[in-house]
Amino acid sequence: MRSRLSDKTGAAIRRLRIARGWSLATLSEESGVPISTLSRVELGQNALNYDKLMRLCRALEIDLEGLVTREAEGAAVPSGRRSVTRAGEGAAVRIGQAEGRGAAADLLSKSFSPTIADVTAETLEAHGPAVVQPGEAYVLVMSGAVEFHSHLYAPLSMAVGDAVYFDAASGYVLLARGGPARVLLVNTGDSAAGS
Repeated sequence: MRSRLSDKTGAAIRRLRIARGWSLATLSEESGVPISTLSRVELGQNALNYDKLMRLCRALEIDLEGLVTREAEGAAVPSGRRSVTRAGEGAAVRIGQAEGRGAAADLLSKSFSPTIADVTAETLEAHGPAVVQPGEAYVLVMSGAVEFHSHLYAPLSMAVGDAVYFDAASGYVLLARGGPARVLLVNTGDSAAGS
């Protein structure tokens, strides 16, 4: 599993670079770190080795402790990331008995992972074991009717437009009611839902 340290380091470096009014090219010239490496680090796609980290600290006139402090500040900086998933495209995923397509599979270190899933199981027996995932999740019914099960709450009947936000680590089951249904499932974190 990737460390989130690279995301925070990249964001801190970007904030420091922008505060100086420097482009990536200027920081590259000042530090000797290639532009392509800097870009990937700022986007959270690469981590830095110690040598490059120290070169960047010297160029930005900040010590390692100061950089760590900047990481902790965590002010959101637009990264310019974008991923388009066309209808019917996306990485195939399975959530219990539901099959779906995950979006933005090309992006690393996402804050959330969206999936469009087709719910077909109509009974707990047909579904099998509850889906357990780290973090929290959100389900929005896009078509059909769904019954949401969790051992923490009574079953919840959901129609088109209904949504539920819940603790996915406690386990859950989505059942179709009266025929197949389609849902938008959004999980926190970078892992594909149920895969």
